[in-house]
Amino acid sequence: MESLEGKSYCASAFLDISQAFDRVWHEGLLFKLKNALTDHLYGILKSFLQQRHFIVQQGEALSDLYHIRAGVPQGSVLGPILYLLFTADLPTSESLITGTFADDTTILATHSDPKIASQMLQKGLNDISHWLKKWQIKANETKSVNVTFTLRRGSCPPVTLNNIVVPQADHVRYLGLYLDKRLTWQKHIFTKRKQLGIQTRKLYWLIGRKSQLSLENKILLYKAILKPIWTYGIQLWGTASHSNIEILQRFQNKALRMITNAPWYVPNELLHHDLRLPTVKQEILRHTRTYKECIERHPNILARPLMANHNKARRLKSKVPQDLI
Repeated sequence: MESLEGKSYCASAFLDISQAFDRVWHEGLLFKLKNALTDHLYGILKSFLQQRHFIVQQGEALSDLYHIRAGVPQGSVLGPILYLLFTADLPTSESLITGTFADDTTILATHSDPKIASQMLQKGLNDISHWLKKWQIKANETKSVNVTFTLRRGSCPPVTLNNIVVPQADHVRYLGLYLDKRLTWQKHIFTKRKQLGIQTRKLYWLIGRKSQLSLENKILLYKAILKPIWTYGIQLWGTASHSNIEILQRFQNKALRMITNAPWYVPNELLHHDLRLPTVKQEILRHTRTYKECIERHPNILARPLMANHNKARRLKSKVPQDLI
């Protein structure tokens, strides 16, 4: 948002790490753990990683026994923690913003000149490329995405990873949210509306007008299956324009009419009231307030300023999450 507000260019790279959890280099991980843990803890984790084997069964046929030389056990409590420890020393820079969540890694560089923004991003990618090779981590260059976030015309020059050009796009899917270059959330809302239509058709025999299920069970299905599709990330995409939010509100109106078999003359407001279901905008407000309260009580003091409203004079009418409260 700062780059949009400041008429700048934000060059970004969303990296795709190939088989991240399955390709953790055991020797490299143990080297990092030995420097950070006591001998007892190191020994426990070493025994947890080493001497693991697997076989493959197809029908009655069994393969030979093979030794697992890389990867952390998926489905275990320690697996994600070990991966985070393995990647904790990912190169960062004060001139860049680096965001990581498990194996999803993003790098952002902001500048008023698109060429300089790309140069800053390229330097960060070069450092990360060297780090990836050192620790035997494979990045999929052709599945990574380069997006320029800006309200201005044009985009930043392309960047490379391992001497391969990173594909440029106008939007990217990150942590389940679709981010477009202008941060309008239109792509995200359109995609969610399409998913809702597909899921509604699958559930029509259960929640449709001819279904024999009780109204309570129909509403339960809506809340358990359909509603979570559009409420995910609502604290962020809730800043979208009124016209985009209305796309989801119209879906909910249509779904409630189908569930209740309501005649045409019954107002949508009455349906929401009688079913005790909030509108989309009411859900946005409720989730944002709850999120703000959680952030204010968060044990990590670095997280608490995330929802702080600094009351700065802004050039754009675009809302930020703090405006929803």
